[in-house]
Amino acid sequence: MQSDRKTPLWILITVTLAAFVWLIPVIWMFSLSLQPNELLSRTTANTLLGLVPWPFTLENFQAILAIGDTPRWFLNSMIVAGLSTALVLVTSTLAGYAFARVPFRGRNIVYPLVLAGLMVPEQVVFIPLYVFFSDLGAHNTLPTLALPRVALPIGVFLMTQFFKDIPMSLEEAARLEGCGHGRIFWSIMLPLAGPMLMTLAIITFLYSWNDYLWPLVSAQQREVFTITVGLAKIQGNFAQSQGLGQLMASGVLASLPVIALFLIFQKYILRGIALSTDK
Repeated sequence: MQSDRKTPLWILITVTLAAFVWLIPVIWMFSLSLQPNELLSRTTANTLLGLVPWPFTLENFQAILAIGDTPRWFLNSMIVAGLSTALVLVTSTLAGYAFARVPFRGRNIVYPLVLAGLMVPEQVVFIPLYVFFSDLGAHNTLPTLALPRVALPIGVFLMTQFFKDIPMSLEEAARLEGCGHGRIFWSIMLPLAGPMLMTLAIITFLYSWNDYLWPLVSAQQREVFTITVGLAKIQGNFAQSQGLGQLMASGVLASLPVIALFLIFQKYILRGIALSTDK
């Protein structure tokens, strides 16, 4: 008897069509970025509703990259996103392990307070954050763009739930060998948390890379702009932009790193989500 069950064909067709519909705006953006501005000023649907870039050109990307600060903005975004991701992984794993495995007084009060941060819009704390970093004279620096993202309640929640699901027998066996919390955390918990850490790292990186409001508020000097703020500044508004093709090319350039990151590490994301939901 064959035990494997094949997915019905109608489900595959439905999912494929739904995925294609979701991807149409992305494909359309890529297509428009590869077409001449002169042509796009007359029409945006040249072939197959504009989804096929014809005639093909790279002039829009060359024009964007010709702006001297664009490579620096990319580097700034990489530094800010990388620093935020590293700090979130450290704080979330330590806090998650403490909430899940370390009995301490007030744990049942502190943990709900941390999760309450999920209900607070980030715009609410912009003024206190701005005043705080102004008093320190720390605006227009890359660490200032990264530090407000370190306190990530969803990261603490994910790591806490993951550590709670690890069998207590592993920890008890380690304690019989004389291991303390530090050794258990470093030698047992962290290796097991690899897929979840990868998922949290990707989520944090994408969130930080796409962040626009806080860099817009904190960074006033052109050399400190991230890619989202920098491209927005050079485009101004749609009416003042150099053309629809360059506008779409800006979007493609800002999206390429996160798309590549997802395509490379998608198996880790799916595995981490499965681990967080499997009980």
